[in-house]
Amino acid sequence: MAELTYREAVARGIAQELRRDERVVFFGEDVAKAGGVFKATVGLYEEFGPKRVRDTPISEQAILGAAMGAAMTGLRPIAEIMFSDFLAVCFDYVANEFPKARYMTNGQLGCPLVVRTGNGAGSRFGAQHSQSVENWAMMIPGLKVVAPSSPADVIGLLAASVRSDDPVIFFEHKSLYATKGEVPDGEIVDTLGTAKILRHGRDATILALALMVPRALAAAETLARDHGIDCEVIDVRSLVPLDTRTILESVAKTGRLFTVEENPRLCGWGAEIASIVADEAFYDLDGPIVRITTPHIPLPAADNLEDMVLPTPEKIVDRIRRAMGA
Repeated sequence: MAELTYREAVARGIAQELRRDERVVFFGEDVAKAGGVFKATVGLYEEFGPKRVRDTPISEQAILGAAMGAAMTGLRPIAEIMFSDFLAVCFDYVANEFPKARYMTNGQLGCPLVVRTGNGAGSRFGAQHSQSVENWAMMIPGLKVVAPSSPADVIGLLAASVRSDDPVIFFEHKSLYATKGEVPDGEIVDTLGTAKILRHGRDATILALALMVPRALAAAETLARDHGIDCEVIDVRSLVPLDTRTILESVAKTGRLFTVEENPRLCGWGAEIASIVADEAFYDLDGPIVRITTPHIPLPAADNLEDMVLPTPEKIVDRIRRAMGA
C-alpha cells in the first residue's frame, strides 16, 4: 500500500495500461517531456519513449481526430484535452464521431479510446478554464462518462476505461491533483458503472462527484456531530453507465436525497438522477429531492467570488439542515 497524490495516480494508471498492452498509446499537448501542464504524466515519456508517448500540436481537433483514427485501426489510444472547456473546440468528434462509429458501421469499426481532461473549478483559471462539463458528455448516446475522486479510483477506473470497447470521457478534477490517498500495490482494475458508498447513514442520502465528494463527506461529519443528522454519502464516480441500483437502494433506506453538483444548476447530472428517483422511488421519499449546485453563471476568477459560487461543506450543511428541519 502506497500513498499517492491524485496526479501521481494518473501517471501510474496510464503506465499500468501502457505496460500491459502494446496497443495503448498516449498523446496530447505537452504530455511527454514536460510531464503535462498539471504534472500528471511525469515519467511516462522516459519509460515508454516517443513512439508511445507523444506531444501534439495545439489543436484539439487534431488530437481527437488522431485518436479516432488510431482507435479505428487497432490501437487503444489515451488522448489528453488539457482543459475540459476545450472539448467545445472539438465537439464534433465527441458528439458525432466517437459515439456513433460502431453504430453507423454496423459493428465493423470500433472506437475504443479514452479522452482524459482536466475538469472543474477551484484553481482560479476563470470562466473559460474552470467549468465542470460532465453534463455535456453525459447527454450523448454512445459515450461512457467517468469522474474519479480519489487516487485509487483514478487508477482503477482509468484501467477499466482503457479496456472498454466504447469511447470514454475521463474527467480529472484539477483541484484534486494535489490531494493524497492510499493506493494498493499491484494492478488495479475497477468496474465502470459502479457507485461507491463512502459513509453509511440512516437519515439522508448525499450524492456527490469528484471535488464535491470530500466536501460532502466533511459536511456529513458536521451534520452528524452538530445536528444529529446521519447521512449516507455516495460517490457516483460513473455517470454513464449510472449505478441506479445503489442510489435507489440508499434512497429507499434513508427516505431523503440530496445531490451536490459543481456543474451549473440547469441540466446538471443531479437533475437526471432526481428524475429517475422520482419515477422509480417516489413513495420511498419522505421529502422533496434537493439539488445543491453552482448557480447558472460563468465562473469568476477572483478567489473570493469563485469560492462564493461553489458548493462548500458549510453550504451543504446549511441546506441539508434546513431541509431536514434541524
